[in-house]
Amino acid sequence: MVLNSAYKEKRIPGESGIWVFVMGDMLIFALFFFVFLYYRDADLALYQESQKELSGSMGLLNTVVLLSSSWCVARFMHYLRNDALGVARRYLLLAILLGVTFGVVKFFEYDAKLAQGIVLTTNDFFMYYYMLTGIHMLHVILGVAGLIFVNFIVKNEGKTSKVTVISECAAVYWHMVDLLWIMLFPLLYLIA
Repeated sequence: MVLNSAYKEKRIPGESGIWVFVMGDMLIFALFFFVFLYYRDADLALYQESQKELSGSMGLLNTVVLLSSSWCVARFMHYLRNDALGVARRYLLLAILLGVTFGVVKFFEYDAKLAQGIVLTTNDFFMYYYMLTGIHMLHVILGVAGLIFVNFIVKNEGKTSKVTVISECAAVYWHMVDLLWIMLFPLLYLIA
């Protein structure tokens, strides 16, 4: 049987190990979210008052930055798969720059809170705020490092099947980082 030349093999991007890691990480964050919501429900007034101390505009800015970065990673993968390495790397470098921008905005947000005397031990809300956003920031740092590594291997090795799989793994991880923030932003900044 001859297959249509337009047929392309469908497969899950990356290696199965990245998907196991992502699903496990998402499960851990889901548990964090449920614990946060449980304690929020137990002391709603404290959580609502504390939430007013957060900068919704900085949280929104970081949301736009991460969504834009994920879009750039998706464009990078598109162009990599279509052998347009120059364009692909430009999108990848922009994604890296946006990932770093997220960290800079978060640094200024933390700095403003610390200047107000708001620390991890201020109350339960801020304990969860610093814990959840700090763990997420660690994910951002690891994700940016992964994207930098991908840029290095694409630059030095071009497009190979190994480079494509590594790139897909980094992209899957980066999209998870974005998804986690999309859940953190409303949980910490918006839910009244």
